[in-house]
Amino acid sequence: MRLPSLFTSQAAVNSALIASTLFISSTSAQDRTTEQGEAQITDPNQECAPYYYQPVSAAIAANEFPPIWTVATIVSSDTNAQAKYQSIQSQIPNIPPKGTQPASLMGDFSNFTPTYPSSDPDCWWTFDQCTTPKLAGLPPDLAVVPEPDTLGYGFDDGPNCSHNVFYNFLSQNNQKATMFYIGSNVMDWPLEAQRALADGHEICVHTWAHRYMTALTNDEVFAEFYYKMEAIKLVTGVTPTCWRPPFGDVDDRVRAIAHALGLRTIIWKYDSNDWRAGTGNITSANVDQNYEDLITRAQNGTFASAGTIMLTHELNNFTMSEAVKFYAQLKAAFKYIVPMGVATNQTQPYVETTYSLPSFEQYISGTTTISSGVPLPTDGSSSSTGSGSSSGSSSGSSSSGTSSGSSSTGTASKASSDGLGMLAAGAAFVGFAMKLLA
Repeated sequence: MRLPSLFTSQAAVNSALIASTLFISSTSAQDRTTEQGEAQITDPNQECAPYYYQPVSAAIAANEFPPIWTVATIVSSDTNAQAKYQSIQSQIPNIPPKGTQPASLMGDFSNFTPTYPSSDPDCWWTFDQCTTPKLAGLPPDLAVVPEPDTLGYGFDDGPNCSHNVFYNFLSQNNQKATMFYIGSNVMDWPLEAQRALADGHEICVHTWAHRYMTALTNDEVFAEFYYKMEAIKLVTGVTPTCWRPPFGDVDDRVRAIAHALGLRTIIWKYDSNDWRAGTGNITSANVDQNYEDLITRAQNGTFASAGTIMLTHELNNFTMSEAVKFYAQLKAAFKYIVPMGVATNQTQPYVETTYSLPSFEQYISGTTTISSGVPLPTDGSSSSTGSGSSSGSSSGSSSSGTSSGSSSTGTASKASSDGLGMLAAGAAFVGFAMKLLA
């Protein structure tokens, strides 16, 4: 949900902002300039305190990106994006957007599906979970992994500002995963995004603002991909070649644009529903049962001829805790748990050729990381604290769900942190605090 909707009275606003100001004062002395330093923080309150990161702040000040947490459009001054979009026009099929905005942006297609052909000519996953495109020249979505008794392991909606304990757990188990990052989260939490690369995880695109992609116009679909790829490049130095549609919402038009940008589409076979816990009639016990059902299938030989993928999230403390809770059981039930790129032998996961993933055989033989020649970008500033930018939601359903709820990107200069910057930082922390109370 958006930050203003969290407050019911001016008194609540004032109290929250006072609390946030006190909190920020207590954390402002901490060094937040490097991935290594940021990774040492394990108190989620400190992790989710806003910080200043110069490369992101400079890019925002130069209007190189769309506003975060809004549907991306091509920036009017971005001639590179405009040229790239024009170059792929011939590859985009004549398939109209589905539904009517703004309702369709969050999955309300009620005015569209009654007239949509039951034959599903567009291979629309939301309609009937189609994963084999009907448009010639498009590869099938990756919904299962080819290796027997193997779980393709990954997490959506990161980077979460409070993920260090979870990533520590993965590191302690020498477990790599595929991280499907939202562009707006990357801009909010750049050092957290850098940790995925530093730890040997695979990074994939999860769009800029996490909306239903088939609801968008062609240029919006393009921009959602393009600026997410640019954000990852800015922050980590690499450009992903894989993506996962938010909510699974993809059709052949969206696939064609992704394919033209060099992105492989990755879906899933099973849904943990961890992202829905606490919404509707979904409880934590339901999520536990979904994990347990997958484990039982693995034990019963369901994946003896080909492995599978289950949808799980880095969305919040509950989703990450569930992953930790069931890891040992998954490890016992499956022969192998590997990132998507490893499962499909995508040893070059990025456009840049200086970084490699191990092959499947290398990974299961114990080589889980191949040396990288990509140096992580640095802050480039002498001080680490500053203003936050904005706060937004990466809801896991069409009706509710929240992201980390706070942000870390600075404004144009550190001077701005004295006034509006600190207010924005306070608002960012309020969003996080209210999320914890929800």
